[in-house]
Amino acid sequence: MIYITGDTHGDLQRFKTHAAKKLKKDDYLIICGDFGFLWSDSAEERKNLEFLQSRKYTILFLDGCHENFDALERYPTVDFCTGKARKIAKNIYQLMRGEIFEIEDYSIFAFGGGVSPDLDLVVDSGNWSEKEMPTQDEYKNGAENLQLAGSVVDYIVTHEPPALIKKRFEPKAGANDINLYFEELRKAVRYNQWFFGSLHLDKKLNDKTIAVFKDILPIGQVVKARRF
Repeated sequence: MIYITGDTHGDLQRFKTHAAKKLKKDDYLIICGDFGFLWSDSAEERKNLEFLQSRKYTILFLDGCHENFDALERYPTVDFCTGKARKIAKNIYQLMRGEIFEIEDYSIFAFGGGVSPDLDLVVDSGNWSEKEMPTQDEYKNGAENLQLAGSVVDYIVTHEPPALIKKRFEPKAGANDINLYFEELRKAVRYNQWFFGSLHLDKKLNDKTIAVFKDILPIGQVVKARRF
């Protein structure tokens, strides 16, 4: 089965919860951005990665806006479930932006990246990378892959939400290019559900849109929810 959770930010406790312990060998856990376990290559970080590699299930993550992109780019890009991914370990992969993955008979469009909510502080600290935002080639790649799929996928997983949701929950931040891009996809693509993680919120916004953070949710089970 495929499960979805939100930003982990290098916190190992997410993988020690009761819900995480129930995941089995053939299961997949998709993390909607800000994985955070590849940052400083410290002894503690290497130990944490060893723990994740010992999990029986497969961990798939999108990049968020708080990542060490230079570290991620050191890993090889491989073919994975009909899409492109970076192989971090035998059971850990980064799903590349704009790719469609066929997993357990579901088609899943993945698109990481975003804008740091604390952008000014991050820039001043010297830890900011312009690679947090997608390039025009990545936007084009996503659009072309969706076009080849007939603009139909089973699920969409992203770090950021579409612009309509971004403006509702973060009106002062406003929508950026990536949110506007997702808003166009929301209108043009047919899908069952859309999961995203950047709001750090566990909330079903409507039948098709789910903000996820600490919950570990199974996909394939459309849950009815009140529309906002």
